[in-house]
Amino acid sequence: MATVGAQRRHPGELEAQVLAVLWSAGGPLTPGDIQRVLGDELARTTVTTILSRLHGKGVVTRTRVGRAFAYAPALEAQDAPGLTARRMRSELEKAPDRDAVLTRFVAGLSPDDEHLLRTLLGQADDLS
Repeated sequence: MATVGAQRRHPGELEAQVLAVLWSAGGPLTPGDIQRVLGDELARTTVTTILSRLHGKGVVTRTRVGRAFAYAPALEAQDAPGLTARRMRSELEKAPDRDAVLTRFVAGLSPDDEHLLRTLLGQADDLS
C-alpha cells in the first residue's frame, strides 16, 4: 500500500484522487498532467500504474498522444454516481445468486431509498 510520510493511504484513495482530477479536467490528461495537479510527492510511475489499472477496469479510456497516453473517464464513469452505479452492476454480474443479492440489497434500504427506488422503477416502466 502506498504511503506518504508515515501515513498509509486507504485502499482506493489514489484511484479516487486520480478520477477526481480527470472529472474536473476539460479533456484527456497525461500521467504527467495528473501528477502536477496531485503534487510532486507522487511519482509519475505511480500515477501511470493507477491509470493502467483504471483502464483495465474500464473506468477510463486512453488515447495515444505522441509516445504516451492521455486518459479520460469512460462514458459510464463520468462522475462519482456513475462510477458507483458501474461498480454495483459489476458486483451484481459476479454474484452467483442475483436474486439473493437483490433481495438483500432492497431489504437493507431505508424507507426513503426504497420509495425512491420504487419511483425510479415506475418511471422506467412508463418509458417501456
